[in-house]
Amino acid sequence: MNKVIRKQWIAFSLLSLATAMTVVILLSIIFYVMSKGLGMINVEFLTDSPRNMGADGGIYPAILGTVYLVGLTLLLATPIGVGTAIYLNEYIAESRLKKVIRFTTDALAGIPSIVFGLFGFVFFVILLGDYTGGWSIVSGSLTGVMMILPVIISASEEALRNVPDNLREGSLALGTTRWYTIKKTVLPLAFPGILTSLILSIGRVVGETAAFLLTLGGSLLIPRTIFDGGRTLSLHLYMVAMETGNMEMAFGTGAVLIILILIINFIASILLKKLVKQFS
Repeated sequence: MNKVIRKQWIAFSLLSLATAMTVVILLSIIFYVMSKGLGMINVEFLTDSPRNMGADGGIYPAILGTVYLVGLTLLLATPIGVGTAIYLNEYIAESRLKKVIRFTTDALAGIPSIVFGLFGFVFFVILLGDYTGGWSIVSGSLTGVMMILPVIISASEEALRNVPDNLREGSLALGTTRWYTIKKTVLPLAFPGILTSLILSIGRVVGETAAFLLTLGGSLLIPRTIFDGGRTLSLHLYMVAMETGNMEMAFGTGAVLIILILIINFIASILLKKLVKQFS
């Protein structure tokens, strides 16, 4: 075995080991939580309301709160994030303004979530409480928008950048407008990448606790409107484990959360395959 082949074998072995460790860690976490929590999952657990500060009962309000929060956050963040990415990639050339926007986006991505939560509490809950309902899904969603915008902007811009320039030039050469070219040529090809950014954003919102602890309020009641308080599954898991010490309930909530994330990723992978096949 010569020196080049030996180095290649060592590099391959190290990379394979790193991959195997990642898979083992992931499967270990999933297996441990599932083995502890699957026994808690039944119809009553999924459809009943919590009792005794969440130590007993079910998690239906937390499931509903998660759906409301994720839906409203994506509804608000998607046009802003994708619109910003289109503006940066399609309408302005490299300039100081573009560098400032990108620097701001990168800086926003590096801010700890608890800082977002503190800002959301002061601004959305206290100052704008008459309009947002105070501790509410609206306040939590607006805070979540600020958290996921960097993910959507960066990933969407990268997806737009990967669309070949000759397609844009060919469309414009036919006499179409820039927006028509973006709408009919660029966005369809970039949509799989944009969808990926939205999936990553869903994961960030579903898994966050600190920011929503300060803005959602942690109510155990079923949210009737987006102006009511509530809690997500992650927040419910944290509060049950820390405040009541009922780890069986916490593991049951964690198992539901993992199943929900797996379902989201499974559906997203199917959509991505169909979109790639459609536009390839």
